[in-house]
Amino acid sequence: MENISTSLRRLHMSGMAMCWKTMTETHQADKLTFRDGLEILIQSEMDTRHHNKIARLIKNAGFRQGASLEELETSESRGISAGIISQLSTGEYINQGATVVISGPTGTGKSFLATALGESACRLGYRVKYYTLTRLLDEVRLARLEGKELKFFEKMEHLDLLIIDDFGMKKLEGQQQNDFEQIIDDRYHKKSLILSSQLAVSDWYSIFSNEMLAEACLDRIVHKAIRFTLKGDSMRKKY
Repeated sequence: MENISTSLRRLHMSGMAMCWKTMTETHQADKLTFRDGLEILIQSEMDTRHHNKIARLIKNAGFRQGASLEELETSESRGISAGIISQLSTGEYINQGATVVISGPTGTGKSFLATALGESACRLGYRVKYYTLTRLLDEVRLARLEGKELKFFEKMEHLDLLIIDDFGMKKLEGQQQNDFEQIIDDRYHKKSLILSSQLAVSDWYSIFSNEMLAEACLDRIVHKAIRFTLKGDSMRKKY
């Protein structure tokens, strides 16, 4: 019996191995038909691989806090419609390459909402990456110094969902504007984007020093975006 469990692990079938061990310890293996036992083993392997995939997607996303839609406090007074959240939870907006814009004062839960949507996307099997704007620009700059900027932009383009948090915390200067514009342009109507900012959308032009690039970026971001404007007391203690 131990040889079967060992062989399954060597074949990288950890779900089957764990299930087989449980079946033998509880003497279920002797009571089941071959067909029934095999079905249980296969289902266990499928469940394990699905769980491992989700855990890997969440880890690779790089979220800086834990969050889920189940923990989210929805209310019209806070600017978070339960109906819209329910629609987004299906992931259809990702299939459509839609943009979600989250704005509001510090502490109203923008990062939590963005992360919760990202975590939900991971659980649906989508490739997600979370960045603060500063970290994203730093990684682009480092990639350019190493001569790997094209590979970096290709990696960004292939993400199903890109989350950029803290947009507007610093003004975009020089090459940063071009890099940001390329990332946005590569995703426009093709891959989904979540952008959060403590600045009102009407103030976003001040983030750019180049008016033409500002027009190009903001037109792509705001056009047909799903928008949340959060308000109310600080949620920092809750989240």
